Amino acid sequence: MLVLPLVIPMKLIRLLTLSTVAALVGTTLAIGQTQKKARLSPAAVVSARIGGNEIKINYGRPHTKDPKTGEMRKIWGGLVPYGEVWRTGANEATVLTISEPIVIGGYDLPAGKYSLFTVPTAGEGAKLIINKKTGQWGIPYNEAHEKENELARVDLKRAATPESVEQFTISIEPTGAESGQIRFAWADAYYSVDFKNKD
Repeated sequence: MLVLPLVIPMKLIRLLTLSTVAALVGTTLAIGQTQKKARLSPAAVVSARIGGNEIKINYGRPHTKDPKTGEMRKIWGGLVPYGEVWRTGANEATVLTISEPIVIGGYDLPAGKYSLFTVPTAGEGAKLIINKKTGQWGIPYNEAHEKENELARVDLKRAATPESVEQFTISIEPTGAESGQIRFAWADAYYSVDFKNKD
């Protein structure tokens, strides 16, 4: 039996290749549009110069009111459960960028970019997780998987806000020429951690 070689015309190969590329691009655009539609919390950037150190935090700012129903939500111990890892905002994980090394919560942190997660509590014992990986979606946070990327868990202090904060707000407050405090405020409470530029 004679078997003839299969010859595929170059035009057909080009057509198939272009069709595949078009399908992939269409799928990517659709995914991107879906993610944009899903972002109900606006992105924000807060920055400060402490001494010669440029400090910047990129994060998402969810509202106390449900964006779909307009109803007020219980934040701490509700939408943000106590004792569980939270992305410290909305959407992607919150990112801290520092141009020079700092000591934060007693931990020496080199210059660079880091993801920040929190484990809120109703009282003492809350934690700030400093993770060397960036670019990940905020939750779920797989602690077993992320263990290798964690640099430190430092203590956070909890205090009551003077008035209710409707939209989650991160601030960088100078406390001295070379020191400051990072605050995460929402609803009726805020968590804070002190830092200073490394000598």
